[in-house]
Amino acid sequence: MPMTPIVPLGSAPPIAPYSPGTKADGVIYVAGTLALTPDGQAAHVGDAAAQTRQILETIKSVIEAGGGTMADVAFNHIFLKDWADYAAMNMVYAEYFPGDKPARYCIQCGLVRAECLVEIASIAHVGSGN
Repeated sequence: MPMTPIVPLGSAPPIAPYSPGTKADGVIYVAGTLALTPDGQAAHVGDAAAQTRQILETIKSVIEAGGGTMADVAFNHIFLKDWADYAAMNMVYAEYFPGDKPARYCIQCGLVRAECLVEIASIAHVGSGN
């Protein structure tokens, strides 16, 4: 099955060998996304709500570049550095998924950048084909 990388204009440079998103057979896979500035620096240090908003805007840009919308998101993987940020993340998260909610899980773990409090990866179904 062919796979198409998705790299929206203005994306932060990947901090490892990956694409921000890929599309294969009508499914968009969005890589684990951190709150990074276009030059790759951590954004909104210490503010989980602001980081969550930036992350979801980045995810939205990847999905839209692949031909979908946030309503196409079927599953989210959420990683928190600290459970203390769970309520702040959920408050912003609910704004991006006002209707039917995608399935998800949320775990506490160390993140690849010490300044980052939240990371989210998504899967969106936008139809068949590339």
